[in-house]
Amino acid sequence: MILVPDTSVVIDGRITSMIREGEYNGSTIIIPEAVVAELESQANQGREIGFSGLIELQRLSDLAHEGIIKLQYVGKRPSLEQVKMASGGEIDALIRSVALEYEGAQFITSDIVQAEVAKAKGLDVLYLKPQIGDFSPLSLDQFFDETTISVHLKERVKPTARKGTIEKSEIVFLRDSPLSEYELRQMAQEILERAKRDPDGFIEFERKGVTVVQIGSMRIAIARRPFSDGMEITAFRPVLRKQYDSSLLSAEIKTRLAQKSSGILIAGPPGSGKTTVAQSITSYLLMSGHRVCTMENPRDLQVPDSVTQFSALEGSMKKTGEVLTLIRPDYVIFDEIRGDEDFQAYADMRLSGVRIIGVVHSQTPCDALQRFLNRVDFSTVANVIDTLIFVDEKAKISVYEMGLIVGKPTGMQDIPNSCPIIRLSRAIDSATMCDVFSYQGRVIVLPSEIHEIPPAPQQKKEQPSVPEMTKDVPEKKEEGVKEEENLAWKIAAREIKQELGRFTDGPIEVKMLSDNKAVVYIDDRDVPAAIGKGGKNVAGIVNKLSVGIDIKPLSEFRPVNNEVSEDGMPSGESFASHGRSIDLTVDKKELIVRSPENSGRIVDVFGGKEYLFTATVSDSGDFKMSKTSGIAQDMLRRHKEGESICLKPVGN
Repeated sequence: MILVPDTSVVIDGRITSMIREGEYNGSTIIIPEAVVAELESQANQGREIGFSGLIELQRLSDLAHEGIIKLQYVGKRPSLEQVKMASGGEIDALIRSVALEYEGAQFITSDIVQAEVAKAKGLDVLYLKPQIGDFSPLSLDQFFDETTISVHLKERVKPTARKGTIEKSEIVFLRDSPLSEYELRQMAQEILERAKRDPDGFIEFERKGVTVVQIGSMRIAIARRPFSDGMEITAFRPVLRKQYDSSLLSAEIKTRLAQKSSGILIAGPPGSGKTTVAQSITSYLLMSGHRVCTMENPRDLQVPDSVTQFSALEGSMKKTGEVLTLIRPDYVIFDEIRGDEDFQAYADMRLSGVRIIGVVHSQTPCDALQRFLNRVDFSTVANVIDTLIFVDEKAKISVYEMGLIVGKPTGMQDIPNSCPIIRLSRAIDSATMCDVFSYQGRVIVLPSEIHEIPPAPQQKKEQPSVPEMTKDVPEKKEEGVKEEENLAWKIAAREIKQELGRFTDGPIEVKMLSDNKAVVYIDDRDVPAAIGKGGKNVAGIVNKLSVGIDIKPLSEFRPVNNEVSEDGMPSGESFASHGRSIDLTVDKKELIVRSPENSGRIVDVFGGKEYLFTATVSDSGDFKMSKTSGIAQDMLRRHKEGESICLKPVGN
């Protein structure tokens, strides 16, 4: 009897199993060279299925040496272009062409598409369906018992396991001798064969050097070089499901689900039990008569068969979300939100009206909110999440609510104006956990613990009898702060001079505007060399020093009042305004007025005692105008004449 197996059968390992059972003793096995080429290509890409298939060919060769079968390699080796087009069926066509050359040959495959095409071509096809029924235990199962959470196997290292419960666990050694690479390869082969045969098993994803397999409730990650420094197999399985199902969901969580809270986030550190909480919520929703779907990558939620589990469509969770918007389930469970696209997909689905429950890793409730703020616009977050369920390392569950208010952040009552605030508070007593707000152009996450730090020093109360000393204390502190700022700016200016000196020959003047912004004046002839082709030189300096640099010709350098401060601070066109200062900066197109203490305010601008105009200071502490406008020219003229320019907040 002549048998022609295709790549799928070689990978899942059933051909050797059937031969050892005596079913095909004495048969001639024809291996098309296209099968070898495809497996070799997969192995070169670091894919575990390629190595699995090559091990199966080695087993067939051993059977041939034992005289149980005859083994032949025939056919043409496919070209590189045909290997690249394997997903389009080029390799499958070459394999079928070999089977067609042998009259009476039986073509064996576990690929349903390949089987149907082969039947259409007139071949005698044996289609091996996924195996249904009991399977023999995996070699990996010997390392698990009823208390094992995860098993960690690596070549040249003793096997270890994490045992115990979520609340308390420990790492234990499973045997005294280290594992060999051969043992791990055999285990990996066995795992992949099971994933191919078992209806509850599948390869979740595969990249160069890593394969993630899901078999029932067990998630298995297989890593090899070059992704890892040695072959490693890590297996996880859920624990304590019954305990959580019986007592997990509090009345608060059930109430919020009943009220149809549609933006729920489950957060906590790795291994705390977030996924188990999501499973319990899924069960509760099903019992309440809701239709539930999941978005997972990998798919490891243990849910009833009535729940459809979706993975990333074409590698994108955003595309999966688009499909689920059309399917319209009552609830979507989004397990393991990781990358930027995942966060955006969650936000898009929530804003489109889908009731969604997400799972995200974070150390604290505030960290979970911060992870969204890094990827989703500040004004959108409060509309995306309304409830946060946090599971700590001891599996303790806390419920928080989130809302958008207008006011002053907790602990910052001295700021002049109210602002929009996203407030995260504990549901049970409304205690504030953190406030999120925009301050001077930046989004700030202010945890409530910071408010408890006493801000006031004690020296003033200890020396009430010496008024002169009391007055001098704040002045000394201000000088100390200035000295620190001067030192930082001096260092930054010196580094900028050193870097630009590599491209210039003439003098360099650096004026620091802030900790991360500077204007550099260099000889007019050196400007092109300093900037470089396409801005390459100056961009390299900016990336290295993390300081924005504006290069200008030295001919434009005009120190205000011809003063350069002894401490190296930019005399920077600063002007007194009721004991404070404002900065004027002129660039190619604009006059920029900086006054950080008036951020977000409406101010009147005075030249001496004369009212000039009214302006609104941005959150970043400045306002701008065209330097060619009449107002800007008037301000510059008054400045050159030595007239003071002051800002007065409207209403003060």
